[in-house]
Amino acid sequence: MAAALLSACNNSPYPIGAEKDNTLYMSFDERSPRYLDPTASYTAPEGAYAYHIYEPLYGYHYLKRPYQLEGHAATEVVKPYYLDAKGVRLPDDAPSEQIAQAVYDIPIRKGLRYAPHPAFAKNAQGQYIYHHLTRAELGDKRSPWEFAQQGTRELVAEDFVFAIKRQATPRIEAPLFGVFSEHVRGLKAYSQLIRAENAKLLKGLPENSADKPFLDFRRWPLEGAEALDSHTLRIRLNGKYPQFQYWLATTFFAPVPWEVDAFYAQPGMNENSLSWNQWPVGTGPFMMTEYVQDRRHVMARNPYYRQDSYPCEGAAGDQAAGLLDDCGKRLPFVDKIVANIIKERVPRKELFKQGYLDLPEIERTDWGVEFMVDKSDSDEVFRNYAAKGYRLPMDTDIGSWYVGFNWLDPVVGQGSTPEQRERNKKLRQAISIAIDWEEGYGRIFRNKGGDAAHGPTPPGVFGSREGQPGWHNPVTHKLVDGKVQRRSIDEAKALLAEAGYPEGRDAGTGKPLVLSYDFMRVVTPEMKAENDWMVKQFAKLGIQLDVRATDFNQFQEKVLKGKHQIYWWGWLADYPDAENFLFLLYGPNSKSKFEGENASNYENPAYDRLYKRLQTLDDGPEKQRVMDEMLAIVREDAPWSWGYWPYVGLAFQHWVYNGKPSIVVRDVGRYYRVDAAERARRQAEWNHPIWWPLLLLAAGAAVIAWLTRRSFRARELATARGA
Repeated sequence: MAAALLSACNNSPYPIGAEKDNTLYMSFDERSPRYLDPTASYTAPEGAYAYHIYEPLYGYHYLKRPYQLEGHAATEVVKPYYLDAKGVRLPDDAPSEQIAQAVYDIPIRKGLRYAPHPAFAKNAQGQYIYHHLTRAELGDKRSPWEFAQQGTRELVAEDFVFAIKRQATPRIEAPLFGVFSEHVRGLKAYSQLIRAENAKLLKGLPENSADKPFLDFRRWPLEGAEALDSHTLRIRLNGKYPQFQYWLATTFFAPVPWEVDAFYAQPGMNENSLSWNQWPVGTGPFMMTEYVQDRRHVMARNPYYRQDSYPCEGAAGDQAAGLLDDCGKRLPFVDKIVANIIKERVPRKELFKQGYLDLPEIERTDWGVEFMVDKSDSDEVFRNYAAKGYRLPMDTDIGSWYVGFNWLDPVVGQGSTPEQRERNKKLRQAISIAIDWEEGYGRIFRNKGGDAAHGPTPPGVFGSREGQPGWHNPVTHKLVDGKVQRRSIDEAKALLAEAGYPEGRDAGTGKPLVLSYDFMRVVTPEMKAENDWMVKQFAKLGIQLDVRATDFNQFQEKVLKGKHQIYWWGWLADYPDAENFLFLLYGPNSKSKFEGENASNYENPAYDRLYKRLQTLDDGPEKQRVMDEMLAIVREDAPWSWGYWPYVGLAFQHWVYNGKPSIVVRDVGRYYRVDAAERARRQAEWNHPIWWPLLLLAAGAAVIAWLTRRSFRARELATARGA
């Protein structure tokens, strides 16, 4: 019995032998990504998959810092040329006010092929096999891999044209349409045309119909996007917009083949969870091969992925860190990336410590910080971590966490009258003083630590004044003996009284001020401490905070509909330019009004005018001046309590190679290499069964059996007493 029990001792969450596969094992929390459609996908949990499946025109060199763009689907990073209002070409250094158009002619790599998918499958006559399916023919298929035939084709420039046009779709959330429609020529008018054509297609259908006829963007040309030939894409912009090159490195500019869009538009597909959001199709290094909602996702190597190799150059220190050892080797290194749901942080850490996760998550850059804090807790933990050889690379990067106020809310928002606007502003300022970011994320929650922010633009990008002498936020901080200190609670209470809420009560009614706080995660034990701390920050002013925590998908829906008041949010840079943070407060980028990324729905005409000016400027004194003016405006308006700039660090097992912290580089999985043989050895070493309790139990059972038998025999052999 003991031998049988010992043979069954296996605490691995994977099938026997999985540790020997060339697979990267990680986890995700709460729920599956909401969007994997390249037009809609934007959040970090979605990017963990999207950037490994799609391949945009540009990407970033994995190792170089400062970040350097390079061609991905495009053969090279091109510079635009400029035209005036008459179409005459201008010199490259022409003043921005003379520039009517910026034109990008982008060469596309030849020979790129899409991952296999039934949408591309054709019969002997060259006809698409699965483009005219009935519900009966579709049956209960819930995966592209359940179709008998798969196909592929070469990527062409028209696929990028289709993707750009698709930003105008009214059928799904397109978070960057507001930004792109201001720059891509004709896109705003194109959106109106598409809405009218879409209305014609949907005429007579119920509003809640899951089945909608294919919206074929090929039918309507767009001035700002065209294919000059099969492998040359031309994009035309309104005026000069230097930051546009960075957007070309996002999945919003990943190719969209019309065949897949048409395939997913067929009757019954939506009901069977056959869509871009579950089964994306791209030319990137991986493809989705398993999708179990809210449980498990598997990406396998795309058999048609292009010839790609690990970089041979990097930043200072990369060679010493071993990050150049795989120079020139074929990418990707791993055959599969497996992600299983683990809802709470503690069991996720334990699985990592047991060796069953190669890294906790692929998109989060705070795990290394947490493990470094744990490592410093005691000598015993330090020795244990050192013995296991965890790799915990640390760096600084561009991202932020903050608390925002919904500008549409009557209490903490803009306000409908001049008097109300002034009151609301003082309320926001008082709260911004009260939230002691230095205490919370400098001293208490060190595993998510960082430096308190004084504005929206992080250190490390041009124009940021963060950390410079004299450039603290005067609303929340002041200089005391030459040192920057947070203003006192008494000062915050004075502002609160001026706002009409002395001691946290309405001056007119005497009722306590109760505010709602929307948090983007389900409150697990580790999250509860942070939320309790936030409640205490408001309580310092006598304000009651009602925490409304939901999972991330529900949180996104609430913010999209404007049903939030105060909220917690973070931002990981899309690209290394201040504009990518300042656009989070640009009025036309409002989340609730225009489905943009301005989650506070903040709007200030002066700020918006300066933002438009900023978009035409290269790095230099004029850009710095404009940024300083914008900073002064938002500090005074306080649409955010500015939060903190987080430290970044990753956590890898010793058998995982080439890990380098980055917020901007999102397709990191192609660079990671796994030594599966070492993983198998270490898992066996760290998780060998403790057998002595079983032997003790067996010995105890034997003793009990012997005593029972002896007692029984004693009764059987005993003689009866005489009368």
